[in-house]
Amino acid sequence: MKLTKPIKHQGLQSTQKVRQGEGEGYADYVPKKYLINYMNKFVIVFLLLPFLSFSQITVVNNPQKGSAYFPIVSKASSASIVYSNSENILVEKASEFLASDIEKVTGKKPEISSSGKTGNRNTIIIGTVGKNPLINELVAKKKLDISPIVNQWERFIIQTIDNPFPGVTQALVIVGSDRRGAAFGVFTLSEKMGVSPWYWWADAPVKKNGSVFLKKGRYLSDGPAVKYRGIFINDESPAFRNWANEKFGGINHKCYEKIFELLLRNKANFLWPSMWLPTMFNVDDPLNPKTADEFGIVMSTSHHEPMMRAHNEWSLFKGGSWNYKTNKDKLQQFWRGGIKRMGNYESVVTVGMRGDGDEGMSEETAVDLLQTVIKDQREIIADVTGKPAEKTPQLWAIYKEVQDYYDKGMQVDNDITILFSDDNWGNIRYLPKKKDLNHAGGYGMYYHFDYVGAPVSYRWLNVTQIERVWEQMKLTYEHGVNTIWIANVGDIKPMELPTSFFLDYAWNPKSIEAAGLSTYYQDWSKQQFGDNHAKEIAGLLALYTKFNSRRIPEMLTPATYSLENYREADRVVEDYKRLVETARNIYQQLPNSYRSAFYQLVLSPIELSSNLNEMYICAAKNKLYASQGRASANIYAEKVKELFSKDAELTGQFHKDLEGGKWNHMMSQTHMGYTSWNHPRTNVTPPVSYIKPDTIAKLGFMVEYGPAPAWGGFSVEANPLFSNSFIDFDPVNKQSYYLEIFNMGQKKLNYEVEPKNDWITLSKTKGDIQYDEKVYVSINWDKAPKGKAIGSILIKGAGMTYIVRVPIRNSLPIVSGFVENNGVVAIEASNYTKKVDSKDIRWTVVPNLGRTNSSMIIEPVTAARQTPGGNSPRVEYEFSIFDKGDLTIEAFLSPTQDFKKQDGLRFAISIDEEAPKIVNMNEGEIKPDYEYAEWWAQSVADHIKIKRSSHKGISPGKHTLKIWMVDPGIVFQKFVINRGGLRSSYLGPTESTYIRP
Repeated sequence: MKLTKPIKHQGLQSTQKVRQGEGEGYADYVPKKYLINYMNKFVIVFLLLPFLSFSQITVVNNPQKGSAYFPIVSKASSASIVYSNSENILVEKASEFLASDIEKVTGKKPEISSSGKTGNRNTIIIGTVGKNPLINELVAKKKLDISPIVNQWERFIIQTIDNPFPGVTQALVIVGSDRRGAAFGVFTLSEKMGVSPWYWWADAPVKKNGSVFLKKGRYLSDGPAVKYRGIFINDESPAFRNWANEKFGGINHKCYEKIFELLLRNKANFLWPSMWLPTMFNVDDPLNPKTADEFGIVMSTSHHEPMMRAHNEWSLFKGGSWNYKTNKDKLQQFWRGGIKRMGNYESVVTVGMRGDGDEGMSEETAVDLLQTVIKDQREIIADVTGKPAEKTPQLWAIYKEVQDYYDKGMQVDNDITILFSDDNWGNIRYLPKKKDLNHAGGYGMYYHFDYVGAPVSYRWLNVTQIERVWEQMKLTYEHGVNTIWIANVGDIKPMELPTSFFLDYAWNPKSIEAAGLSTYYQDWSKQQFGDNHAKEIAGLLALYTKFNSRRIPEMLTPATYSLENYREADRVVEDYKRLVETARNIYQQLPNSYRSAFYQLVLSPIELSSNLNEMYICAAKNKLYASQGRASANIYAEKVKELFSKDAELTGQFHKDLEGGKWNHMMSQTHMGYTSWNHPRTNVTPPVSYIKPDTIAKLGFMVEYGPAPAWGGFSVEANPLFSNSFIDFDPVNKQSYYLEIFNMGQKKLNYEVEPKNDWITLSKTKGDIQYDEKVYVSINWDKAPKGKAIGSILIKGAGMTYIVRVPIRNSLPIVSGFVENNGVVAIEASNYTKKVDSKDIRWTVVPNLGRTNSSMIIEPVTAARQTPGGNSPRVEYEFSIFDKGDLTIEAFLSPTQDFKKQDGLRFAISIDEEAPKIVNMNEGEIKPDYEYAEWWAQSVADHIKIKRSSHKGISPGKHTLKIWMVDPGIVFQKFVINRGGLRSSYLGPTESTYIRP
């Protein structure tokens, strides 16, 4: 597959490095330094991960001591696979998958027998407790102990046995507590042999070896922590639907076979099937439910599709109004048909009712009506199945406005699983209280990696940080929600990484702690791409998902990032370009067999994201530069068009060049030009302007952070006005600000810049430019006068001369910690000076979580509310300011909801010995999110909440900022201390210079 060449810049100068004091924080960890050192920085403890949770299972290719290993395939022979035809068909399928996987690895396919008889010296026996005669015989002979998994859910044993039967030298037994347990045992072995769960869905190459040996021993699995673990294929048109139509002729059983296999390989067991109109799982292909059962997948229907009926079936049924008050009989008839069709297939029945088409029910809908609906539905379930309703698993989804019914005290029968949800943007809305944990049906969680709805739909690329999934699902699990976990994964691709993580974490949440998140990236990278570049690829995955989650692609506009403050827009572009450069270098170094998977999972999303962000920032520059009369405005207009076309080219590459068109349509979701929550019919380029520059050269300039020019830069006799001063330079921050010279004419501009003081240093003193060029201004502090002084710079060109002042401040109070820079101190939350834990409560760094660096949380996440003060849990940050004044502290927090419904999550802030000031991060959030409240729309769009506190009359010099724990569940990303110098930006100022005490 060809690799797209880098986009060449036409007539543009490369962005310079960020100034000192603006790059010390997250910017330092962007490749080259960051990618290389990413794992070393954050890996504190290497923890076992779910897909390697049986790490004691050792598979080798050339054992030193053959007698200690079971030969699955040796140079001389292959083990045979035996199962009993009395078993569930999933055992047969698992046996066939294992044989196929062994062939993928070694090129040799083992013989498979369903006779239940052994005929090979080395035999692999696959079965379930009590249903395989050979396994029963081994148990009877006390050669195999299955007691730990009897009557267990989805557990398995993998054990080697010498001389198990006459004529058999060795047996490898994979026995499951049930049919899925056996399949999970098989796929665990396949994974260890080198077959990724994503071998088909992401073309992850199988690790080839001529022989495969398993170290002898007994391996007992744990059961899953969450009973039902699965995905929801949703919002699947145009991408998934058109792909399935082309690949399989529809979303039929052939398509679902690939999906069900993927689920099993990821140790999942649960599915809400594709259902966007007009798709109907049971109607479109009657073999769909049969195939699901053969694969052991538990089927259900989404939160607004009760009684095993797809939404579109109601139109097919022609039942009339979707209104239980007025059309009860028809609805009951419709629902009865759904339960009849379900038969004995393993299912979880969704009960309850929402409005037609995933809308809320009418405002006058009362709790008692919904309770009546569920009561009648359960009567139908009991009548059709011929057994009490509680014998059929059911769920009631608390989604959007249904939350209101639950809040008002609506109760359901004790056996029904109550399925909570996030707010569609990855923030958990509600968790059960301790007093409610005795609910027998348990609780579930519906989570989103994809969403269609307000404020803007996000469906195109992966925008989910696994760190946020970990943090929110840890809250979920620790609050007793462990019956159902389901994630909306959109089209499946390109959500491979968060899907893996979600399902791995659901299997064993205790296996991944905060310090192990970076290890997860690395192990997942090894699984897909091998060992050689796993550390660098892990960094790429961590960073591109971080960058994408700052602002989803669909919500980007030319105004998102600041062009003028903190060099924000240029830093965003450069961050992505470094990722592109690193990814392309790795791509070229990878063996050909790995390139397809790497392109799908890493390079393509990075290239697409980089291109899109650059396009919008070029559009922003076009608008600003046109207003300034710069000749380069037209260049940026053309650049926008070029990058817009590049997006289509990259998409076409994914569709046509990748794997011979295997993934055609998968990236076809529109993603540019959103004006509301709904996607535009086609991608729309951002607007651009063209100007008519003067025919001669004309001098213009821009002073970084300079005050606005008089009259807004109004032109007098065609000569515009420009800023005439820099802001203060000081010897602690050692700033380097830029003076951007630009041409307002068509001919080349010759310019000169002359410092009028010997302590002013310039990166260059003259130039000959067509468009723009930056001259960096700094101070030679060895020559600078003490105290306050003002120097100047002379700018000449095209017959014009301007003077720009250069103010310095060379007498400062003694400082340490994070130091003010022109009225602002910015601190990343993870860079604390001191943390104070208690006996039972601790502060934890979550590496990479958040928009700019890492974050801080409290553990355990179920800790009781604390009263701040004294020696209670807190983190401290030393900082210094230059002048006395009032301070406003801005706490940048992940947009966590008030999941406790106890008047908001709280923390406290103080400076030095102030009494802690309580801050409620959910204050004012009265209107619920499902009514698209402004507070919610803003916080999910920005992926941040900013809470402020005021502090009066703070003296110059050193101080300590203290952040006190009150409630757990709050994610602290960053703190900004504003003494009046804070400027507008999206991400906030970069971290301040730090001076050690």
